[in-house]
Amino acid sequence: MVAGLRMLLPPEYDVLTATDFLDFRFGDRKAELDNGVIRLMAGVTGRHGVVAGNILSALAARLRGSGFGPYTSAMAVQTHALSVRRPDISVFPRHGSEDDDKTAFDNPVALFEIASAGHCRTDLHMKLDEYRAVPSVDTIVLVDIATERVRVIQRTGPHDWTDVAHDEPVDIPLPMPNLTLPHTEMFARD
Repeated sequence: MVAGLRMLLPPEYDVLTATDFLDFRFGDRKAELDNGVIRLMAGVTGRHGVVAGNILSALAARLRGSGFGPYTSAMAVQTHALSVRRPDISVFPRHGSEDDDKTAFDNPVALFEIASAGHCRTDLHMKLDEYRAVPSVDTIVLVDIATERVRVIQRTGPHDWTDVAHDEPVDIPLPMPNLTLPHTEMFARD
């Protein structure tokens, strides 16, 4: 090997499993595991935070007592053995106090990704296939904060999905857990 060339080659690392990744703590930073590779997540804008808060609040009020609960990106979703994702908002079945110490679930029913210029490509391309592969996922909502449009992807069969981008305001039906999320509440500015 030519002297110095070895320094130019990237070092080889073992891929990390989801189980090992979930044991790590990143302090104030959030990270995802992307097919065995740790990816630190970018911060969010004020508008992103408001829309995420709106969705969380609207879901929390409607889900109380239903056996389901909404979570922020602080709760991870294990999509497979080498990937752990952090959707902006997710809805999971609740199992009482046995869930209290968990840092990730693998059985979401609804996932919301709020798109911004910084991470739109990742959310739309890389995560979508992983989300669809999770058997419990019924609905995936991609929210565009700039245009206030939504794309709703819903399971219609074991391997079949509808995928509708809405150009006009639309209330989002969530078949599992049987509720509707109003467009006006998602994008409220007050």
